[in-house]
Amino acid sequence: MSDVDERGRERDERPWGSYVVLEGEAADHKVKRIVVAPGQRLSYQRHRQRAEHWFVVAGSGRVTIDDEVRIVGPGDSVDIAVGQAHRVEARGPDPVVFIEVQTGTSFGEDDIERLSDDYGRAG
Repeated sequence: MSDVDERGRERDERPWGSYVVLEGEAADHKVKRIVVAPGQRLSYQRHRQRAEHWFVVAGSGRVTIDDEVRIVGPGDSVDIAVGQAHRVEARGPDPVVFIEVQTGTSFGEDDIERLSDDYGRAG
């Protein structure tokens, strides 16, 4: 269940880490700051109604897009098209922190199709 931070922004704790919504009122995009805890990873997922652009600001991570893997670090960016399966995993002792810009027609959590998940949320 999401909450609000000290600035009144939506935030949520997840099994893999947390996120805070930096911009959520626009009709054509949404911006989040996502923190993935060391050794954790997001579900392998896809979206039908949005694309995502990730800009890594801290930590080292492993990104998988349609079963292709690449290592990312601060300053790297990743583009995920509508329908592409994707996930990020924090590698090393520090969390991976990235800014996610969503574009499309829907930005709700109901547009997540989990293909596999370490926390039993797939399917």
